[in-house]
Amino acid sequence: MTEQADDIRGTARGSAPVPLSVLDLVTVGAGYSSSDALATSVRIARLAESRGFERYWVAEHHSMPGVASSSPAVILAYLAARTERIRLGSGGVMLPNHAPLVIAEQFGTLEAMAPGRVDLGLGRAPGTDGATAAALRRTDRLHEGADDFPQQLAELLRFLDDDFPDGHPYSRIHAVPGPVQATSPGGVQSPHRPPVWLLGSSGFSARLAGALGLPFAFAHHFSAQNTIPALDLYRESFRPSAVLDEPYALIGVAALAADEEAEARRQVRAAALNMLRLRSGRPGLVPTPEEAEAYPWTEAEAHFVDSWNENVVHGTGEQVRAGLDELRKRTGADELMLTANAHGPDIRVRSYELIADAYDLPAGSS
Repeated sequence: MTEQADDIRGTARGSAPVPLSVLDLVTVGAGYSSSDALATSVRIARLAESRGFERYWVAEHHSMPGVASSSPAVILAYLAARTERIRLGSGGVMLPNHAPLVIAEQFGTLEAMAPGRVDLGLGRAPGTDGATAAALRRTDRLHEGADDFPQQLAELLRFLDDDFPDGHPYSRIHAVPGPVQATSPGGVQSPHRPPVWLLGSSGFSARLAGALGLPFAFAHHFSAQNTIPALDLYRESFRPSAVLDEPYALIGVAALAADEEAEARRQVRAAALNMLRLRSGRPGLVPTPEEAEAYPWTEAEAHFVDSWNENVVHGTGEQVRAGLDELRKRTGADELMLTANAHGPDIRVRSYELIADAYDLPAGSS
């Protein structure tokens, strides 16, 4: 097994059947600020580290008032300075929005700051609407998009490894900081760069990740109907590589635990109202549970919310554990990455505490 494989494969702790991790959207609730949301991210990252969660990822989104994670690399640097051991990464950086060289430089810098702790998860969607995507890419890059993803990925991997062949137009260009020289206990130095993960919500990235022998992270939390087909496609397409000798699949799961089942229902309904508004072109701050309770739901809106929440694992800590265990068994996922979307900071922190308790993860102080 390679050093990169060691970085990728998590180790289940406590009585969890697979490693548990955190996906953070840096949620901003009504009455709170982006500063509050970022402070909450530090609280959760420290809690996750102290309780034995495997990794902590942040996702790139743009032009969404309730999601303060537009700059994953900046947030990861902020978290790296406030944690010591937990793996930190992107879930993900949207490759079509950026020049591959810029991403290689950003994550090379992060790897230099926190050697051996950084993951680079890549997506091919813009993480926003078309107009915002155009603003991100400017006019000379509007032709680039999801269809160019394999070529952009190949270029990024070359920059990360600093191995463009002689004669290539970029052969004299280097992403600095480049591959970090990691020193083994025996004093041997070897290049080390962040492991690359492919993210997806359909079959395209699943097939590509398999063909390249890369780890795959699937967005079950908003594309549950495609989870099993995509994971099957990934495993069928997998070819051993210098990175992995067998498939490794992580799934993102919306999960919220509360001390009382009724409170968990109130919280996820408010988060679902936020998603309804986003899908309707009216993004805003995450509403309070009280606002959701008073909202004049139409029949169609109520149906959307009920359907959405069918794929949110919620309840008490033990109920969430039962739901996660069932989902893991059904999908065969190698790792579960939990995202707790709720209005207030304390309910999000408490959710991860309760889930850690339900799995008997090691006690620790955040």
